[in-house]
Formats: sequence, C-alpha cells, structure tokens
Amino acid sequence: MKKIIFTGGGSAGHVTVNIAMIPEFIRAGWLTEYIGSVDGIEKQLITSNFNVKYHSISTGKLRRYLDWQNVKDPFKVVKGIMQAYQLIKKQKPNIVFSKGGFVSVPVVIGAWLNKIPVIIHESDLTPGLANKLASPFASLICTTFSETSSYFNNHKCYCVGPVLRDELTKGDAERGRAFVGFSNIKKPIIVIMGGSLGSRKINHVIRESLTQLTKKFRVIHLCGKGHLDSSIANSDYREYEYINEELPDILTMCDFVISRAGSNSIFEFLSLKKPMILIPLTKEQSRGDQLLNAASFESKGYCKVLHEEQLNPDSLIASIYELAEEKERYIRNMSSFERNDAVSLIYNLIVENAKNGLNDE
Repeated sequence: MKKIIFTGGGSAGHVTVNIAMIPEFIRAGWLTEYIGSVDGIEKQLITSNFNVKYHSISTGKLRRYLDWQNVKDPFKVVKGIMQAYQLIKKQKPNIVFSKGGFVSVPVVIGAWLNKIPVIIHESDLTPGLANKLASPFASLICTTFSETSSYFNNHKCYCVGPVLRDELTKGDAERGRAFVGFSNIKKPIIVIMGGSLGSRKINHVIRESLTQLTKKFRVIHLCGKGHLDSSIANSDYREYEYINEELPDILTMCDFVISRAGSNSIFEFLSLKKPMILIPLTKEQSRGDQLLNAASFESKGYCKVLHEEQLNPDSLIASIYELAEEKERYIRNMSSFERNDAVSLIYNLIVENAKNGLNDE
C-alpha cells in the first residue's frame, strides 16, 4: 500500500490545495498522513475535515524583516528538521507533497535527507520564501501560473493551473441563507474576506462604511480570528471569524466578493463567476505576490482592484457601486476562463514520482 505525507500551513492558503488533494488519495487507498505545526490553522482544518493521522513538529517563521524572534526561530527550524527526519524515517512514505508555508521547509528537507521524493506546489505568480528555500530539495514543482517557472529551475516546473476544491461546486444558496439567517429580501449580498488571519484595515473600513453600504447591500464579513466586534447591531450585517464547511453555500449565495488577492481564493471566485474587488497586500506587508495576482486578474477583466493605500469608506463604496453596475461585464469576462483538472494532473504526477519511494525498495 502506498503512503503519502502532506505538509503546508501557517495560513488557510497553504492548506486549501491539500484539502482538495487528500480525498483523491483516500479514495485510491493510499495511507495518508499530514505534518504540520502544533497549533497552526492547518491542524484545525485538516483534523476537522479528514480522519488522517496528524503529526506536529517545531516550526520557526521565515521572516523578511527584522524581528527579535529571528534569533530564536532558526533553532526551531533545525529542531523541526530533526523531528521531520525521524518521523519520515519511521513512517516510510513513498512521497511528500508540500503546499508551502514555514512549517513545510523542515518536512521537505527531512524527506530529502531520507531520499524520499518531494513535490512542491506554488499557487502565486511569484514563489513564497518557504518554497524558494525548499525548491532545491524537490523533485518537481507544480505551479498555477506559467510565468512562475522563471523563478525556479525551469526543468523542475510543471504548470497545472489552479487547484479548486470539488465541494465549491456543490454549494446551495438556500443552505447559505439559512446559515446566516438572511431572508429572501431582494438585496444583493457581498462576502468580504480579509484572509484567515484577518485584516485590521479592511475590517475597520468595512465597519465604518456599514450604514451607507447596507442601504443597498447585505454584508457577510469574515473578519479573521480575534477580530469580531459584538457592538455592531445591523440586521443586514453578519460577521464571522472564519467559515469552513459552509463556505461553498455562502459563496453560491452571494453576488459579489471583496477579498485579498491570494491565488487559491481568487481562482475559486473566478470559477464561480463572482464579480470581485481585490485589495492585495502591499509591498510593505508581503513580497508583492498579491499585487501581481491582482494585476493579472485585472488585465483579463476578471476583477476590480482597490489598493490598500487608497482604501477608505468613500473609495470602497464607490468601487462597490461600480462593480455592481458592471456586474454582467465581469461575468462575461470570467466565463471565458477555461480551467484544467489540476487535481487529476497533480495526482498523476505524484503517482509517477512516488515509484521510487522507500516502500518500493
């Protein structure tokens, strides 16, 4: 029996591809396990969705900026590599699949030290720091954007397109309305997502705009862990830290989306043909990957971009009204998008590259 170990975490974006892939291997009879951090969001998402063995290792965040934690974290990474090495040596998987995030680096190196093949997935147009560090130890790198290969060893790269969760196509609008408690009053519904960790700036501007915004729209606000505001009383507003199982129903029900510009999420909105306003992370907050993702979508007419530097209640309201007026144009543009069956492509690549795993020796 073949065995695969998945890894990736730190944010929901570093887990969603794994969530899409894991059912394929369970159905095919593979032994399926996961390595993540002790208390990261990946543990919550994986253990609540699947009955797979979850292993925790030490992790240190890979920062691009000065922070006193940078002194301690290299020791955590080294400890994580040792733990991953011993764990993989004991579990003897045929292959490791990594979605990235800081927890994945020790796992990829631990697999390489055990001579286990590794496949990495990069969702964004430009690679994250963790995947850059891990790429020399990988057998193959799967990408969403064809342009991403120029940032890696081209011979290792294979463009598979966006990996989309199958359950997104099974959303039910009535279930969504029942979950949030909205009746059938004819007001368009906006879903606002600041990422699994939330965005203080987006949250603040949304709440400042609520009185004006809810005159014409209903709002479902996913504000991130620890960012709820129980003082708000508005019958056309619902807020949640995070929505997991009900998200397909919520997205099916909604008319518009306001979101950060992480690749996994925006391709999901695209596949559902939801007109969107993207507010990408700034250069100061990130490596600039979301700016490139958003620019790529805007150039194809899939979205409207509102940069955080220009974000305020007036610009937000104006952008939403413009999006609503141009709704049909955005939907027509999104209808031209043709998606690959990325899940099947990656599954086949994993099967092909797993033949020389430890269990085959």
